[in-house]
Amino acid sequence: MEYYIGAWKKFAEFSGRARRKEYWMFVLINVIVSAVLGFVDGLLGMMLLANLYSLAVLIPSLAIGARRLHDTGRSGWWQLLWLVPVVGWIVIIVFLVQDSHDENDYGANPKMA
Repeated sequence: MEYYIGAWKKFAEFSGRARRKEYWMFVLINVIVSAVLGFVDGLLGMMLLANLYSLAVLIPSLAIGARRLHDTGRSGWWQLLWLVPVVGWIVIIVFLVQDSHDENDYGANPKMA
């Protein structure tokens, strides 16, 4: 839960680096929260809560994604690959699961901190 809250504290910080664990825990909790809200929306017969949550989490998701890509030595602009169906998704997921690089242009390795 600390990674999820930590990502919200740095919700618009696109500089720096984020570890794999930090990124994937944020994604996991987002999936769980979205599923629960989607279920509640289904029970209530509306699609308001899940849509509002998705809108609220858009900027933090982009920010932590950029920091994760920085950790692998890539620019955050690589996230635009999400717009390319299938091939782009595969490439960006491969980038996101790669291990941290040592010191790079985006700062020191967060594993060492």
